[in-house]
Amino acid sequence: MRAAFAWRAQPDRGFIDRVFDPKCAVRLTALRLALRPGPDFPRRFRSLAFGATFGIQAFYFDHMMADVTMNPILAQALPRWRRTAVLAAVFFALGTSFAAQPDVVVAADGSGRYKTIREAIEATPQNHREATRPWTILVKSGIYRELVYVQREKRFVTLVGEAAEKTILTFDLFAALSGPDDKPIGTFRTPTLVVDADDFTVENLTIENTAGPRGQAVALRVDGDRTVFRRCRMVGWQDTVLANRGRQYFEDCFIEGAIDFIFGGGTAYFERCQLRCTGPGYITAASTPPAQPFGFVFSHCTITGANAEVRTLLGRPWREHAKTVFLYTEMSDVVQPIGWDNWKKPAAERTTFYAEFGSTGLGAATAERAPWSKQLSATEAANYSRDAVLGGADGWDPTRVAPPRRGKKKTE
Repeated sequence: MRAAFAWRAQPDRGFIDRVFDPKCAVRLTALRLALRPGPDFPRRFRSLAFGATFGIQAFYFDHMMADVTMNPILAQALPRWRRTAVLAAVFFALGTSFAAQPDVVVAADGSGRYKTIREAIEATPQNHREATRPWTILVKSGIYRELVYVQREKRFVTLVGEAAEKTILTFDLFAALSGPDDKPIGTFRTPTLVVDADDFTVENLTIENTAGPRGQAVALRVDGDRTVFRRCRMVGWQDTVLANRGRQYFEDCFIEGAIDFIFGGGTAYFERCQLRCTGPGYITAASTPPAQPFGFVFSHCTITGANAEVRTLLGRPWREHAKTVFLYTEMSDVVQPIGWDNWKKPAAERTTFYAEFGSTGLGAATAERAPWSKQLSATEAANYSRDAVLGGADGWDPTRVAPPRRGKKKTE
């Protein structure tokens, strides 16, 4: 026993010098910074990358600190490869958990720091500028009946639900509802969630307006630029999603409604989204500004109906320069053969841009399409890629999502 721990009585000066050597700390820090996943790294591999970074760092650390096992008895009991493997595993676990922690947790049952999403948003730091480490709010499963406004100063924030089907933000305002002045509140005061901030991301959340067929009732309104919605559910009846301005990316989302349930003047790209029509009406009602090159683009989406009786049209122009394109979309027979409507504005047939390419299904037949709509060629369709539509002057790529902000998990 004495021999085994003799090194404690006479510590190896070489080991101590290495532990406190500034060069060692600098090298380890430089290694971690060089290997850590940056904003270009896919979100789904973030934790793995952080864990691997810390694991490699453990190996490097063990190599530099080899003197700690110079005692022959310890070296025999714990061979070098086992020691390194244990260190790597510990550092990997620390790295993955460290990378994935949210800044705050919302839980309706009181187990988080906040009980409402609104409180968490209001407490988010103003003008948070860490683009590579967004402020992350985790929302636990539950029903949150509230109106939420994300003001313009709440930049670089990620709102993440535990599961879209079980994490529900809901309200039921509608345009004809009387306000404090006994006048109808109007469409633009009905949204359940309003995002006015740039660089805001929402994942795994249901956003709904349950007013039903009582007129305009918005679930989501977006005025911010570079906003992202992933694996979200937007549910309503009329005017479900208002992409008012800015650029938005909707990926793997479920959007439900009957009349004009995706509308507005923004530039929005919908990729692999499910569009479910619950009644007769129109899927889109774009109001694209004349000078804006793109409006709504749907790529590899699916269009279905709530039942066999539902029939819909792909869009009608809320404003005369509406732009809407469907690419590679699976269209069921819920889509009427004519496809498009001019909203009783014949002049709009000359100014709108409604186009399709590569779609399939009974509703995709083009023989009876409105003659003023356009069928794109393969070359023309290539101009409507995600990068082309959303890139803009700053080259924004919504698939390059920054890792979540580091920090201790806060649940109290």
